[in-house]
Amino acid sequence: MKGLWLEDRQITYRTDLPMPEPGPGEAVIKTSLAGICSTDLEMARGYTDFTGVPGHEFVGVVHQAPQSPKLEGQRVVGEINIVCGECFHCRNGRASHCLNRTALGIHDRNGVFAEYFTLPLENIHPLPDVVPDTWAVFTEPLAAALQIHQQVHVHPGDRVLVVGAGRLGQLVAQTLKLTGCDLRVAARYESQRKILVSQGIPVLTEEEIPSGTEDLVVDATGSPSGFAASRRAVRSRGTLVLKSTYADELTWDASGLVVDEINLIGSRCGPFPPAIRLLANEQVNPELLLDAVYPLEEGLAALEKAGTSGILKVGLAPEGE
Repeated sequence: MKGLWLEDRQITYRTDLPMPEPGPGEAVIKTSLAGICSTDLEMARGYTDFTGVPGHEFVGVVHQAPQSPKLEGQRVVGEINIVCGECFHCRNGRASHCLNRTALGIHDRNGVFAEYFTLPLENIHPLPDVVPDTWAVFTEPLAAALQIHQQVHVHPGDRVLVVGAGRLGQLVAQTLKLTGCDLRVAARYESQRKILVSQGIPVLTEEEIPSGTEDLVVDATGSPSGFAASRRAVRSRGTLVLKSTYADELTWDASGLVVDEINLIGSRCGPFPPAIRLLANEQVNPELLLDAVYPLEEGLAALEKAGTSGILKVGLAPEGE
């Protein structure tokens, strides 16, 4: 089959990849549309030493499911962490931190930037017909945005600031808006600001970010400068959520975090069922977030496009646009 291959920090397009075979309790899924995210771009820069097919955001169709044939032909999305179910974290409700986990397209498991891939049946979620592929491909990042709500109780009266309005920051903002909080988003590009305004979300420029006033700040930039701006904005005894991985090393005033009693929270993967419901009920609208879709043969150009400043989501479609 055809797909993209990452090895030694180089991504190549290949047509000789072996067709995957389902293991026990697994299904083979045919990729309909895959999304490129910041983690995929950082992996090519050495974020991990992964070798294989990258990619973890997808919507697809179950091609083969020997142990659950009723799933064959269904449109699905899927959770990216493949867990053992037996370790300390799995037994205590923290399966996404499984000590033995693999991660789709990130760690020890080929991902979705190919025609086909495998995933355990327990990771698969069927999609309602009302959710089009161009929306469904946002399920994984939307679930990640919803993880904030699992970790922090956001009150309607809270002053909330999201710093960064890229692929993930836009979805974080839309989910936080549903709480009724006093929400604003600091966006770098005019195109990002236009999308937020169309959703009724107030925007700030980077220069307008306040200092020491926000109850909750979400850093969705993945950059040291974004972290610094977010740290300045949060009030004493406020909460700072780190929602992106960081390609560069961070430095900060640790004593200041102690003196100001800042709650610092890392936030990663989140729940799929509520993400699917929000999409099905059109409570979150990713319509304007997909900038371009490339055929898999043009995957290298798609990755370059996704890494361009101001670009939101770029998709890969194995059967073309």
